[in-house]
Amino acid sequence: MEFDEGLVPAPELGRDLVALDDTLNALARVDPRDAKVVELRFFGGLSAEETAEVLKVSSKTVLRDWEHAEVRLLRELKHGEQQ
Repeated sequence: MEFDEGLVPAPELGRDLVALDDTLNALARVDPRDAKVVELRFFGGLSAEETAEVLKVSSKTVLRDWEHAEVRLLRELKHGEQQ
């Protein structure tokens, strides 16, 4: 079996993924549903409707949670970059 270096993530991407994971974990402590929406939509590839079905909430609630989570995650990631 050959080793394909193209499959190894770049160090910058690895740091970004760690920062995103840390930020998502912090969000889960403050607002677990927002974090679950991000997991299902971003990582799981579910639509708003599918996410609503899984979480047993309305699609409108999912979209609102998605917007809240996006703002929080971006703010935290930018704050982390400045440190």
